Amino acid sequence: MKKINKNKKRKVFVALSGGVDSSVAAALLKERGFDVTGVFIKVWHPGSSLNYYQDSLPCQWKLDRLDAMRVCAKLEISFFTFDFEKEYKKEIIDYMISEYKEGKTPNPDVMCNKQIKFGVFLKKAIEMGADYIATGHYVRRSPEISNLKTQILDKFQNTNSKFQKIKLLQAKDKNKDQSYFLWTLTQEQLKYSFFPIGEYEKSKVRKIAEKFGLLTARKKDSQGLCFIGKLDMADFLKNYIKEKRGNVLDENGKTIGYHNGTVFFTIGQRHGFIITDKSAYDKPYYIVSKDISNNTITVSHNTITAISLAGEDKTKIKIKALNWINGKMPNINKKYKARVRYRQLLQDCKIIKNSILDDYEIEFDKSQNTIAIGQSIVVYDGEECLGGGIIK
Repeated sequence: MKKINKNKKRKVFVALSGGVDSSVAAALLKERGFDVTGVFIKVWHPGSSLNYYQDSLPCQWKLDRLDAMRVCAKLEISFFTFDFEKEYKKEIIDYMISEYKEGKTPNPDVMCNKQIKFGVFLKKAIEMGADYIATGHYVRRSPEISNLKTQILDKFQNTNSKFQKIKLLQAKDKNKDQSYFLWTLTQEQLKYSFFPIGEYEKSKVRKIAEKFGLLTARKKDSQGLCFIGKLDMADFLKNYIKEKRGNVLDENGKTIGYHNGTVFFTIGQRHGFIITDKSAYDKPYYIVSKDISNNTITVSHNTITAISLAGEDKTKIKIKALNWINGKMPNINKKYKARVRYRQLLQDCKIIKNSILDDYEIEFDKSQNTIAIGQSIVVYDGEECLGGGIIK
């Protein structure tokens, strides 16, 4: 068992992305008296050998790392760079490409949190003597770290101990809440992790950054793939998956256009395919289903109408790779709320078990549109994120 010297400051390794959120997380922790170390995580990036190559992408990580170093210099804290390029390529990029090849729509940000931030980063930080790690995620945990001063146990702790269960809660700023991407966390990971900015609105976080004189105070938020940034997913995947022309169908099965490969599209998408049978007054088309074997996609102006015509039951959704954060299965048939994509409004649901197949489904009160195999369903009980699974 790992013993903590109560007379020493608790050591925290903060994952610094070079953005404002993680910068403020580090600043707040130092202000609260922790021994803070900033860590920039270097991951795999697209190189010049790919057709996707853009001059801005390969060097962006260097600029972000420089910003992270400057934040550490301003706060007068130590700085490290952890190179997880191989791990990221295997666990995130290769996984993502494999899922797309099968016609699924993976969520690489979920896997990045599971395998990188709360996987190899957490493991290495603890091995280097950290008591905790922290990130700039907009999410909260209960109880707070300050209430656990005499209860922190090491990674070899017996799982049958009386360690207090930790809850993962939505952020105060519901518009920025990132609990959807953290449903894979376990008690073992949470007991070493906390999230200093979860109690603040985004606007307040920027004001805090200004108070500390951090150069990231006005830096734009990063978008796109975890650690890599914004990229055109279809163009990127074409380096690994061969294009194959197929038909675009309307909800009646009529061919109205073409596309370059079913695997490059996801349910709900409205761009990237060509409609040839159209008028000047056509509304946007949305993808409502995909047929991988026949290489066709079906589109509609109205997703609800298309799903109804297809006769599909979208109230019951099968899930796999279940993870419940407190380690215990939620009550079957109790009313909960869930979302099938980030930023979707929470929907009323319950968890049901298929006794014949011995698997689980999420049953929603209302039909869910734009369901994509490979995406995550995340379940909530009030503000608490209970966990979730992957749509199958």
